[in-house]
Amino acid sequence: MGALLKLTLFGILLAFLGERTVRFSQRVNFSREVEPIELPNCQLLKGIEAGSEDIDILPNGLAFVSSGLKNPGLFSFSPDKPGEIFLLDLNEENLHPHTLRFSRGFDISTFNPHGISSYIDEKDDTVYLFVVNHPHYKSTVEIFKYDEDENVLVHLKTVKHDLLPNVNDIVALGPDSFYATNDFYFLDFTMRHVELFLGLRWTNVVYYSPKEVREVASGFDIANGIAMSTDKKYIYVAESFGHTITVLEKHANWSLSPVKVVQLDTLVDNLFVDPNTGDIWTGGHPNGKKLFFYDFEDLPGSEVVRVQNIHSDNPIITDVYVNNGSVIQGSSSAAVYKGKLFIGTVFHKALYCDFE
Repeated sequence: MGALLKLTLFGILLAFLGERTVRFSQRVNFSREVEPIELPNCQLLKGIEAGSEDIDILPNGLAFVSSGLKNPGLFSFSPDKPGEIFLLDLNEENLHPHTLRFSRGFDISTFNPHGISSYIDEKDDTVYLFVVNHPHYKSTVEIFKYDEDENVLVHLKTVKHDLLPNVNDIVALGPDSFYATNDFYFLDFTMRHVELFLGLRWTNVVYYSPKEVREVASGFDIANGIAMSTDKKYIYVAESFGHTITVLEKHANWSLSPVKVVQLDTLVDNLFVDPNTGDIWTGGHPNGKKLFFYDFEDLPGSEVVRVQNIHSDNPIITDVYVNNGSVIQGSSSAAVYKGKLFIGTVFHKALYCDFE
């Protein structure tokens, strides 16, 4: 009887591992291939060579770009170079990204930027830039003030909190408050792989202010990008391994309640909301295997998806740009400005195209 029980339990374990393996390959899109979709007048942005992970565009066309992300398990073209924040003026015909300087006292040597978000104070038009940072692979949120006259980021504050252990992306709500996504539950690198394999939906969204910090949404399959609707009534959260965008209603006390989930095919990364139309743009990963197991002979591709009318019963989901890695690898962000599309990447270059 004991031998039979052991054999039965072993069979159950094998069946469970087999099911998890199949499910994991589906979540990571191991076998997905996509047909290329090109856009006219595309140009790679000179000077951006080690990633353009996230982009935030001000109403006047100035754009901040985070670059140089180093993340365990991901390839890097510049593993020993600190991260940077680039500034672009999207009103220029020929774009010239340049690196922003930081005020004295900020540790540039360990700067490892991830998601970014800006906030403009209506009282005096001060621009605050919030940057997710991973010094020594830990998580902080750095708050800067952008000094346009001196063209420098003035460091104001470093935010650390037990509820912000693995921050991925951020959306600014005020000069010192924000929502942030945690993309992993476990801190240990090995346990993160276990979390991925088992498909544990333990990641969340946290609200932060100097007076209050709390979890406001949970149950996500690797919470990644986060953005706010143009009317500021809703928050959108990307679930990378869930291939979804979740719509959450924002309440007066900053709590969030789920409204709907929209299914995509790609591994959704950062989110950008078009301020004129409310459309959601994302740079996604067509095939996670190529992203996480980098192979110079089989490069990770890029995919840009546009979601229109997300609050309707039938949102319109469109692949706008798809490339097999021959031009741009590992897209993580997509943003639009005056008929132009900016495509950013985790560790590669940045592309700028006409889309209208």
